[in-house]
Amino acid sequence: KGDTATNTLKPAKLETGVEVRVPLFINEGEIIEIDTRDGSYLNRVKA
Repeated sequence: KGDTATNTLKPAKLETGVEVRVPLFINEGEIIEIDTRDGSYLNRVKA
């Protein structure tokens, strides 16, 4: 709890092999949205 209060990021590797930085609350297997212009994390996608 509290991971959303700060913008602390961790590295994550996507299925495509690209590495991006995502918030600490993102877990392996979750679907996320990435800004393709700069590779930054946008949000978590709810299925």
